[in-house]
Amino acid sequence: MQHEKTAKSSNESKSEHFGLIDITLRDAHQCLWSTRMTTDMMAPILGAIDRVGYSYVNILGGAVFDVSVRYLQENPWDRIRLLCNTLTTPCDALTRGQSLYTFQLFPDDIVELNSHVLAQLGVSVLTVYDALNDNRNIESSIKSGHAAGMKVNAMMVYTLSPVHTDDYYVERTKELMALKADFISVKDPTGLLTPERARTLFPAIVQAAASTPLQLHSHCQSGLAPDVYEIAIASGFKFGHTAVEPLANGASLPSAQEIEARAQKLGRYTGIDADALLEVSGYFDWLCVREDKPRGTIAAYDPALYEHQVPGGMISNLRSQLETMKMEQRLPEILEEAAQVRRDLGYPILVSPFAQYIITQAVLNVVQGERYKTIPDEVRKYAMGHYGKLASQPSDEFLGRAEISLSDIIRERASEHIAPWIPQLRAELGRSATDEDVLLHAFYDKALVKSLKKPLPSSAYHASPLGELIRYLGTKSDINFARIRFAGTDMTLSS
Repeated sequence: MQHEKTAKSSNESKSEHFGLIDITLRDAHQCLWSTRMTTDMMAPILGAIDRVGYSYVNILGGAVFDVSVRYLQENPWDRIRLLCNTLTTPCDALTRGQSLYTFQLFPDDIVELNSHVLAQLGVSVLTVYDALNDNRNIESSIKSGHAAGMKVNAMMVYTLSPVHTDDYYVERTKELMALKADFISVKDPTGLLTPERARTLFPAIVQAAASTPLQLHSHCQSGLAPDVYEIAIASGFKFGHTAVEPLANGASLPSAQEIEARAQKLGRYTGIDADALLEVSGYFDWLCVREDKPRGTIAAYDPALYEHQVPGGMISNLRSQLETMKMEQRLPEILEEAAQVRRDLGYPILVSPFAQYIITQAVLNVVQGERYKTIPDEVRKYAMGHYGKLASQPSDEFLGRAEISLSDIIRERASEHIAPWIPQLRAELGRSATDEDVLLHAFYDKALVKSLKKPLPSSAYHASPLGELIRYLGTKSDINFARIRFAGTDMTLSS
């Protein structure tokens, strides 16, 4: 037996490594649970997550930070501190470039302070992307991330359009190489990548990236992501983002189990502990039952996705809002209009905040029965280059209705004219304010920040198995009698 174990280790050491990056604590519940996983839900399973053998654990993103503050009333810094202090696996935190966690653009001094706070809390890798792939908007994040001692993973966001060609992504890769990113990722937020496109795109990016390790982050909305991951592995990508099985698939990412098996098939060594992974999956399966949360299911291929390109989570939210307005029957019409709006606006990528802008404009067009009768200020600012360089110029029809001339379009880096905020914030908050306080007040109004000062309720997820069983039985009105044998003791419960 010992000989077999030694032989296996020897074979693994000769295999090329393909690392898995876990996104269960971040993107998985963002896609499937509307970002409602609390810190208490995470805490009991961290030890098992550590034993799985992930290369990194992604613990933070823009929506996670924002929902923690706005809806969970949790201090996001406290969550990051707890996760980084508990996990020995290196932690990864994602930000939206110059926007960080919200939709607003922030000055460079706020971006820099955010990088230093993340590093002080224990984050090892800063992952950053710009929704327009305008890499000028992530320069300050990369520079400050490195200065704070973190590695930086720079993402390119994938989409389909006449201008988002293989050559386009090769040029973006070269820009990220020039910025000295430690990793370069392809981020496919809607699962639009197909095996056919991957076979041309991935080798081109691998060649352009030279020795810089590549990562793939692709969602399963089209059902094609596992096949795309296999091509990425064969093409020379070094890492893949995955979720544990109950929170994988659907609008989420592929399961760690699936991608680990495909990597092994290609002769790659992942270092994943199957027993630990099974324990983690079992915990989240139980959590789905306990909290009445949905599991991810394998999506059927839908050709309409490649036209409207709207992420699954956003479609669910839109459907719910339309039902409230008694307009659910108009969803197909709105999705069709969203495709037209996207063409008119120069093919923005449907990630936050632009996905929200496109859908809002499409709803207005459909409801008002006239295209661009009303144009929200955010859509107009996008078209003027307020958020960064567009992949393609908006249509003449849109520019005319928005009363935007080419001379109105901003050419400079998006944050070029935003004055520093920190001196004023420190003057307002006083000497006792920590760096974390300063950042929270930069992101949110005082009322929201004040709500975070309230003590959080004690964890309901640290109960013993016996306590959890008794609590569960107490919620069941149809169970009148139960006999429990536990640790050599018999107990009888009756209503």
